[in-house]
Amino acid sequence: MAGGAYVASGDGRQYEGKVTAFVLVTCFVAAMGGLLFGYDLGITGGVTSMEPFLIKFFPSVYKQMMKDEAQNESQYCKFDNQLLTLFTSSLYLAALVASFFASTTTRLIGRKPSMFIGGLFFLVGALLNGFAVNIEMLIIGRLLLGFGVGYCNQSVPVYLSEMAPAKIRGALNMGFQMMITIGILVANLINYATAKHENGWRISLGVGAVPAIMLCVGSIFLGDTPNSMIERGQQENAKAMLRKIRGTDNIDEEYQDLIDASEAAKRVEHPWKNIAERKYRPQLTFCSFIPFFQQLTGINVIMFYAPVLFKTLGFGNDASLMSAVITGGVNVLATFVSIFTVDKFGRRILFLEGGFQMLICQIAVGVMIASKYGVSGKGSFSKGEADLLLFFICAYVAAFAWSWGPLGWLVPSEICSLEARSAGQATNVAVNMLFTFVIAQVFLTMLCHLKFGLFFFFACFVVIMTLFIFLLLPETKNVPIEEMNRVWKSHWFWGKFIPEDAVTGGVNPQATA
Repeated sequence: MAGGAYVASGDGRQYEGKVTAFVLVTCFVAAMGGLLFGYDLGITGGVTSMEPFLIKFFPSVYKQMMKDEAQNESQYCKFDNQLLTLFTSSLYLAALVASFFASTTTRLIGRKPSMFIGGLFFLVGALLNGFAVNIEMLIIGRLLLGFGVGYCNQSVPVYLSEMAPAKIRGALNMGFQMMITIGILVANLINYATAKHENGWRISLGVGAVPAIMLCVGSIFLGDTPNSMIERGQQENAKAMLRKIRGTDNIDEEYQDLIDASEAAKRVEHPWKNIAERKYRPQLTFCSFIPFFQQLTGINVIMFYAPVLFKTLGFGNDASLMSAVITGGVNVLATFVSIFTVDKFGRRILFLEGGFQMLICQIAVGVMIASKYGVSGKGSFSKGEADLLLFFICAYVAAFAWSWGPLGWLVPSEICSLEARSAGQATNVAVNMLFTFVIAQVFLTMLCHLKFGLFFFFACFVVIMTLFIFLLLPETKNVPIEEMNRVWKSHWFWGKFIPEDAVTGGVNPQATA
């Protein structure tokens, strides 16, 4: 193609270049940050259901649990303890704080160093948890893991979006979510294997150091993104990296677009102030509401507390841990559906189908628990009923795993132009971590007080968020990040917020309507 380095298509500007092995390997290593996040998501539910762990750190919870079981008290309140939930939720409060520091670090010194810093936090936190002798060591370790989550969740999605060619950006960016789901599954498997050992909880918590070391070592050998190099004045290095990741010398058009975007970004002196400006209203809205809604799907009821939840619903020790393994496996497999379809069918259809399926499953689970336990919380499921309940929970997890799970990270990372990207991603991570903390901290108390109504509570939010996507999210598949304003300008609602001078280039704005 002699005339230029991109093709104008119905989906926006397509730059020349192929999918290189270097990009795939680089994105795989970067996505290890997701593996660490997933491992820490999945490990705590199993650990907090292990009796030796409860006896050592939370003896009052263990005594109350034994008393309730002996007296056949309400199952709903079996694990209602704020200190116990703080063990889980403290990680996400630390991640919320770290995300703001990580935003500045990611912008000033690059995406790669931020990933390395995140890996170091994970490593120290995992070791502290594994060798913990008191509750203080346990909580400090969780806080350090939270700093790791904040840094990796800030830097990895941005890194993947900037390294990936637009035509497969969705699939490669979802490598982050895929690694999260694999991390959750690995955590569930390790919990199942260690549950019968006296110090099994130490193994479960300490094994998180292994992927942390892999991320630290791997990030040393990664190249930083062309966008990040340009931001920091390394133009020639950026051009060489762009040639390497695109596998072609014909990168002038894309490189010039990155330079132009960077120059525009340098003129923006106050990114946090400016992202609140009218022309960035779509980005601010989705970077705030998508992570908010992602947590209000109720998915972390399953991801954090699967063994605890299954135990509460009458499953035995082994059965509750195995059920968590099954849901973790479904989570991984369903994420592949998203990876293979997101760039073919688009983001909207996955969001909408996933929302509908989650709604049906949550209502079914709520009805089953209401009919068996009622308000009193006394009862039990037969094996057939337990299998049916597990089926609905798995179908719910599958729906989340190919919709709100990966897309909750993909869409905010791809809709922000360079001048607003770090602030937008920091907003996304901060809101995500804030509401992850809130849900983690109050879930067991909500289960105790709302009982089966908890599932109807989350179902109501699924209805709201599905309507939100249907009305306000335009399709962004195959659209280069620097061309995203065309999508907003052509949207029935957001178009009035985007000034004409924000849409430049040679593609018809209506092409992405």
